[in-house]
Amino acid sequence: MWIYEKKLQYPVKVSKCDPRMAKLLLEQYGGADGELAAALRYLNQRYSIPDKVVGLLTDIGTEEFAHLEMIATMVYKLTKDATLEQMKAAGLDDHYVAHDRGLFYQSAGGVPWTATYIQAKGDPIADLYEDIAAEEKARATYQWLIDVTDDVDLQDSLKFLREREIVHSLRFREAVEILKADREEKKIY
Repeated sequence: MWIYEKKLQYPVKVSKCDPRMAKLLLEQYGGADGELAAALRYLNQRYSIPDKVVGLLTDIGTEEFAHLEMIATMVYKLTKDATLEQMKAAGLDDHYVAHDRGLFYQSAGGVPWTATYIQAKGDPIADLYEDIAAEEKARATYQWLIDVTDDVDLQDSLKFLREREIVHSLRFREAVEILKADREEKKIY
């Protein structure tokens, strides 16, 4: 059974209206290396991975949905009081015309999310290496988002997300070692 606790995984605070930053955060909402792609990638891959590590993919995949919720909250808070002129100045006028202030799965560059972002080879070790790479790309993106904002409240939430990406990468690395040891023991290549 899956239980949803009706609160964010980590508090999200912003100190000011900042549609430009909201636009940049869309990269982690609907971009190729964002939270939606990660959640769906891991929850899909879990069906072709050995039982020894299937729980890891389930746990991290569902946590990625919690991260997606945090990003959505950040974008909402950064734009809720924005004027149309501020939205236009931030380059969000095309988004506004299509969605008002509603969230849409797209990258910071406006590219709509696509299922082609989800990788699944069917080989557990290959998939786990893909997952490590995805986590490292997300970690890097969070660092760059931290670098481009002066909002210390927002930086705090972004630092939390960056650190979770590091933990996920480490867990996937551990899973690779477990599966490599199994392959070596069974002489499977």
